[in-house]
Parts: sequence; structure tokens; C-alpha cells
Amino acid sequence: QVQLVESGGGLVQTGGSLRLSCAASGRTFNKNYMGWFRLAPGKEREFVAAITWSVGSTYYADSVKGRFTISRDSAKNMVYLQMNSLKPEDTAVYYCAASGNEIHPTLVINPMWYGYWGQGTQVTVSS
Repeated sequence: QVQLVESGGGLVQTGGSLRLSCAASGRTFNKNYMGWFRLAPGKEREFVAAITWSVGSTYYADSVKGRFTISRDSAKNMVYLQMNSLKPEDTAVYYCAASGNEIHPTLVINPMWYGYWGQGTQVTVSS
């Protein structure tokens, strides 16, 4: 069984920064993509960012492009989400996800392609 554990969430003021971490453990599997999604009250789950495990290619939602940076440490089996210039609309529970599927990059935004999910970490941005 693969386990993903997020950490690093918290309360921050508008314009502040947070760094989320995701630790992957358990049985070895072929991680093709690692992604971050978020879920805000009253909204649908939203794609935030994704990274290819082998090459490190990155993909971002337009709403976070230029403010958030996804990265991975292959040796540590870790994925990070550096969030800068945070806005109140970034408030949500952030989930780490892993996909073993070989999919076209245009599909990384679709949560159905991710088979493993963490428990989520709350990010709250105050105005």
C-alpha cells in the first residue's frame, strides 16, 4: 500500500508564504506524476500543480502560475509545493496525489488519473 502524508499547512496572512510537503512511503510503485489538488468549501476539487517524477516537468493551474512552485526530491520520495503571494482565495484543504499512469500531460489536471491520495492539509489565508 502506498501512503502519502502532507504537512506544512497553516494560517497565513495575505501575501505570505507556505511550503507544503508530501512524503510518499509504502510499496514501490512507478510514480509517473505527483500532483497537488485543493478543495475549498462549496467548490469542486481543483487542480493546482503536477510534476513528472522522472524528468521533473511541471504543470500549473492558471490561478497559481507565477506564485506556486512544485518540486520533488527523488532520493527522499518527497514532493513540495512552495506557495508565495498567497491570497484569501487560496484557502482550501490541499491534497497530495500520485499517479502511476502514463498519461498525456494535458490530463494531469484530472483527479481521476491519480490512484493515491493523502489526507490533506488545511491552508487558510486571512485578509
